[in-house]
Amino acid sequence: MSENTQAPIREDRVWSDEHWTARVIKNEDDDGWAVAMYLDGEAEPALVGPWTMGRDKKNPKPLDTAAFNTLVKTAKEFIRRSEQQRHAALNKNVTVDVDGRRIRVELCIVPDEEGATATLRAVDALDDELACVPVAPTFKLNVDTAQAWVLAGFERPRG
Repeated sequence: MSENTQAPIREDRVWSDEHWTARVIKNEDDDGWAVAMYLDGEAEPALVGPWTMGRDKKNPKPLDTAAFNTLVKTAKEFIRRSEQQRHAALNKNVTVDVDGRRIRVELCIVPDEEGATATLRAVDALDDELACVPVAPTFKLNVDTAQAWVLAGFERPRG
């Protein structure tokens, strides 16, 4: 174990390994309990969900190895899906046929606190780049806008 690695915690309401910590917390919305999953080094939980009541119907069920492993798997899957959704929202593409050529038009948005940027790119069937121009991050890519851009000779779209 390295100097930075904490010893695992195995308590009724806190359970951790090298990367994840599960904390059973009071549910703010009702009388029940919730569990928050934290990835090591992150201030905000990666996932928060309802937690089972114990047999006394007042206190939470204690964490255990099986529950912790399931929570870790669920949190990892949630993060993976969130990253996929974010990637899909920032990277779009459509394929258009213009003058007998099949052209894929890609919009790539790069988020930035100072101001997002975006690039519109056209590639042919062999993945050779035909054009690449900066556009507003608010540019709406669809078949019509892609086709208009190609027909305009790949001139930078306005707006």
